[in-house]
Amino acid sequence: MSIFKNSSLSFIGLLAILMIVTVDVVAQEPEAERPAPRRPSFQRGPRIISPEIHPDNTVTFRLLAPNATRVTVSGEWMAGFGASEDLVKSDTGLWSLTIGPLQPEFYGYSFNVDGVQVLDPVNALIKRDGTRNASILFVPGKESDLYTVQNVPHGTLSKVWYESPTLNMTRRMYVYTPPGYENGDKNYPVFYLFHGAGGDEDAWTTLGLAPRILDNLIARGLAKPMIVVMTNGNPFIPAAPGEAPVLPPAEPTAAGPGNMGSGLFEESLVKDVVPFIEKHYRVIANTDNRAIAGLSMGGMQTQNITNNNPDMFSYIGIMSMGLMTRRDLGMDDSTQDFGGKLEALKKSGVKLYWIGCGKEDFLYASVQTLLDTLDQHDFTYTYRESTGGHTWANWRIYLSELAPLLFK
Repeated sequence: MSIFKNSSLSFIGLLAILMIVTVDVVAQEPEAERPAPRRPSFQRGPRIISPEIHPDNTVTFRLLAPNATRVTVSGEWMAGFGASEDLVKSDTGLWSLTIGPLQPEFYGYSFNVDGVQVLDPVNALIKRDGTRNASILFVPGKESDLYTVQNVPHGTLSKVWYESPTLNMTRRMYVYTPPGYENGDKNYPVFYLFHGAGGDEDAWTTLGLAPRILDNLIARGLAKPMIVVMTNGNPFIPAAPGEAPVLPPAEPTAAGPGNMGSGLFEESLVKDVVPFIEKHYRVIANTDNRAIAGLSMGGMQTQNITNNNPDMFSYIGIMSMGLMTRRDLGMDDSTQDFGGKLEALKKSGVKLYWIGCGKEDFLYASVQTLLDTLDQHDFTYTYRESTGGHTWANWRIYLSELAPLLFK
């Protein structure tokens, strides 16, 4: 009887334990009608190529924008400010347009989607022009051959900070040294190269492709190896956007955009930049081994520097800029003596005074005024007139033609 009672108790206890475990297990099981969520499968969208350059130099642009009502493209190959062409929408929402054929060149372009300007989202190549960005289209060919990276010895591009007591700030410039500079002991001539209004020290590298052009010209024996100094021509801006501490805005003056007519940059170039380069680089520090050139605003700065320092540079280049007086910039012109300064420059024995301008350039008339003034003073110069306007397409050509003439 005792054994039976104990066995009954054991059975009842075991049954209770099994019921507790069963209830606990059931409580932890997911409900049958609530399946585990599935991860969304990754689906690759259609592969889009834009721009696509065809063998005949026609170009197709594509943009996937299913919800857009209008898409246009604007590019530097188009004539006229704000010119554009419409893309056509397919059933899948892919917009496309084929243009050309285009001349071999280095073009910027952008899309406009329902009134909003956008870069080409599938094109990794982008260029910055001041505060403006654009996608890049490079059409290969004989005319653009100098702009490509080729299998030749390459120079070195350095971003150099220097003190400018004249402007009371630390500033930045780009310095190109030719192939072989770092491992040699040779001294080189120096070419000071200026950008235009709205640009900065990055302009001649990103937009003008100066290092590529110099590499290729030097490799072909068409230009002498030289150091090229590309400064920031805006006197109150130390460096390109995002590359320097933010400074308070400069006091407004009547010296035109960017204070280009203040003369401060020109003074700093002579007093700060040239001495810095001649102290820190292996240069031939004399007049015959210094060249200077600039486009637009930089062309005016070039004139100011050489007119006020007639014995400093033997090679002078002016691109897309004519005779601009202080009166043109809204300033007092009573002290302007361009003719007298031109006579002093002529007596200094300048070896090259080179001028280039496009027929459609908005400064073309001012260039003709400059040429007439030079003729009045029997001043020897070389004039290059091209098609096109106030564009980097012209300025790259001018650099390609000017650099081989330097230091001869």
